[in-house]
Amino acid sequence: MLVGTTEAAFLLNISTARLRLLLKQSRVRGAKKKGRFWAIPLNNRGMPEITPGLRGPQGTWNKGRRTGNTFIHIIRKVIDDNRDNGTSDPAISVKQGDHNNRCHEAEIVGPCKIIYRPHKPNRSQAGGARLWIEVEPHI
Repeated sequence: MLVGTTEAAFLLNISTARLRLLLKQSRVRGAKKKGRFWAIPLNNRGMPEITPGLRGPQGTWNKGRRTGNTFIHIIRKVIDDNRDNGTSDPAISVKQGDHNNRCHEAEIVGPCKIIYRPHKPNRSQAGGARLWIEVEPHI
């Protein structure tokens, strides 16, 4: 299967600029340029293969597919602050593994669950949230 730079960067959990630099250095195994776009093959685990560099520390990109779920939180305190102060801070938090991105909107494409546990908050992943949306890892 072949993917482009955006999807390959998402799978590796690196920026597209970093991936383009690796492509320029010929460190992405089997990658070919087709016109203006790159065609990057995936290995049997569904990941692009990166050859290690000669010097410096090892790469920090993902070696395997994501297994943990993605959590989407609505931050009530930010909503209240926006209403009271007339600000427009992002009130949606999308947590993917160790990364936490704040945004104004999030599109869910695929299966998901909305979970509400008022007396049993999710302290392990969600920081004590009582209401959250759980989606598949690749979303």
